[in-house]
Amino acid sequence: MAKNAPPRWDRRMQQRLARGEAAALGELYDRFASLVHSQANRMLDDESAADLVTREVFGYVWENPDAYDPKQGSMRSWVARLTHRESVQRLRRTAAARQADEEYGTYGGEGGAGGVDPADLEERVRLATAAARADYIVASMPAPLRAALELAYIQRRDYRQTATDLGVTEDEARRRLRLGLQLLSTAHTRPLEGSSPPGYGRPL
Repeated sequence: MAKNAPPRWDRRMQQRLARGEAAALGELYDRFASLVHSQANRMLDDESAADLVTREVFGYVWENPDAYDPKQGSMRSWVARLTHRESVQRLRRTAAARQADEEYGTYGGEGGAGGVDPADLEERVRLATAAARADYIVASMPAPLRAALELAYIQRRDYRQTATDLGVTEDEARRRLRLGLQLLSTAHTRPLEGSSPPGYGRPL
């Protein structure tokens, strides 16, 4: 259990938020806002909606700091879980509103479109969750692995060039790429970390 305990920073941050320290919220925002916004935008494919989710997530954290249980994991994973939950809820609310508009003939100017297929919506949620998990994994993985992946797959370096850029051996570059890809492969086979443990916290 001790090795899985969250960093001391997480516990102190929760205590400061519970005391109502506005500076603590600012520090939390500076640390996690880019993660929240990128995860929400990846799920929703909408900058404005991602902005709203970001505000809602940090508003919830500010109002409910006691909803975070350090025994359940890091504050980073808790914030990511809140982002995922709110993004999924927003996807479903948007789909429900579109279906209602279609039923009354106001969405896109055409009625009788048959509404939103629940299976299609759930598939979109599944794909968005996998994409968000991939973003979370990349943001959370050790810096050496992340740097190797960015060089290889964003800057299109081969493993020899990656090794040179990182100042490591070619074997080490291959090892980092392999480990990074192994982590990313879990994005499509596992839910977002801690996305739905029973009884954890309260809904947004």
